[in-house]
Amino acid sequence: MKRVIVGLSGGVDSSVAAYLLKQQGYEVIGLFMKNWHDDSVTISKECPWLEDSNDAMLVAEKLGIPFQVVDLSEQYKERIVDYMFREYKMGRTPNPDVLCNREIKFDVFMDIALDLKADYVATGHYCRKSEQEIGAERVYSLLAGKDDNKDQSYFLCQLSQQQLAKALFPIGELKKSEVREIAAQQGLVTADKKDSQGLCFIGKVRLPEFLQQQLKPKEGLIVQIPNDSTIYDTETPEFSNQEEALKFNSQKFHYSPEDGKAVGKHQGAHYFTKGQRKGLAVGGTVEPLFVIDTDVERNVIYAGEGKHHRGLYRNVLFVKADEIHWIREDLALEIGEEMEVMARIRYRQALKKASLYRAADGMYVSFNEPQSAITEGQFVAWYQDDELLGSGVIS
Repeated sequence: MKRVIVGLSGGVDSSVAAYLLKQQGYEVIGLFMKNWHDDSVTISKECPWLEDSNDAMLVAEKLGIPFQVVDLSEQYKERIVDYMFREYKMGRTPNPDVLCNREIKFDVFMDIALDLKADYVATGHYCRKSEQEIGAERVYSLLAGKDDNKDQSYFLCQLSQQQLAKALFPIGELKKSEVREIAAQQGLVTADKKDSQGLCFIGKVRLPEFLQQQLKPKEGLIVQIPNDSTIYDTETPEFSNQEEALKFNSQKFHYSPEDGKAVGKHQGAHYFTKGQRKGLAVGGTVEPLFVIDTDVERNVIYAGEGKHHRGLYRNVLFVKADEIHWIREDLALEIGEEMEVMARIRYRQALKKASLYRAADGMYVSFNEPQSAITEGQFVAWYQDDELLGSGVIS
């Protein structure tokens, strides 16, 4: 009997994952991860960890599997919380869920599981895994979940072959409704429980209060840039090669306060992200204002009116060489090579046609259509069919 450690989160997905593995004849052990928790910034009623760990324990009891709580709060603070503060301070927008999977669930947690002599680690992610022999190598693929509305492959876009080799995703072939049905049939306490939102295993966090712990409020200007600003009328030069064109098109617009008019004040540019609408609190415009850029050095937020503002859109983004990650290392591009892919720049986004071009200093991802709010610090993930091949941090 192979031993599997399931990350029981106290939600319905991991509960059913544990049940299915037991049905398949594995020896199953449930572990609940207690991650960093701070009541002062958590909207506690939304997702208190005590309630979750209690639900996880009740599920383990019902399934007749061993259960324990592991405290990973120190590693979580070091690898996720501190990383978030660093990124926001630099004016980038991090994705803690992607990092949590790479650094916590499939690294720290996986090490604990392997110390417990586990053959695999399982989670309740909506994604699938397949394997094949290529030459003498066994190669693992990460595939989208069967439920299009719940596919969570994007959150696992930073996993490695070594991590995938030890991972199981028991509910990847199911729809969410089927998962709830199984939980109800088995009388699991989590059957009707609402999906948790917010930071991976922490719950909903009030982001400004969270960031204010280290990034102090600092009043600055909100500057509105008109849609017909001359900034957007840059003449396209002649290019001698494809890379020059990609580099030109990947450049973001550079604004200064003189390019628009001051329409309001904010309490810190590092609390805002591109494409954000809420929190600007500026009235008097026909359409709502959206953040089109932030300048944390000068503490200025630039905003544009309406979701079709030209400042929100561009076609090409860049990933630095040391931030390119291939799950399928065998398909990694060499310098000068290209690949047609489908890509997304955020979790809920539908896949869009794009092409990759590998340059010496990194990789250009060029979308067929302009994308809204390409945001530094977020992850771009690229696919072929339903396989996620790799990802990178948007530079």
